[in-house]
Amino acid sequence: MGTKEKLTERFKRQPKDFSFDELTRLFRVLGFEVSQKGKTSGSRIEFLNKDKGLSYGAHKPHPDSPIKSYVMKQVLEFLTYNNLI
Repeated sequence: MGTKEKLTERFKRQPKDFSFDELTRLFRVLGFEVSQKGKTSGSRIEFLNKDKGLSYGAHKPHPDSPIKSYVMKQVLEFLTYNNLI
């Protein structure tokens, strides 16, 4: 099992200690780019997949804390609905 598969499987288990860096890596291996809309965007991050015309917006947690469980569920629904995982 490769790194992509391990990261995807870890995410699917919805662990309570999944970090924002891991979430960013997951989106990147699924073909997304990270976009911040300049200095005024604050902690708002957008993941863009131009090939599929998809985007997902998220807030980077403060300080570097794990992703909230409700956000993990929303991301899982988004990725599953769009047949990405």
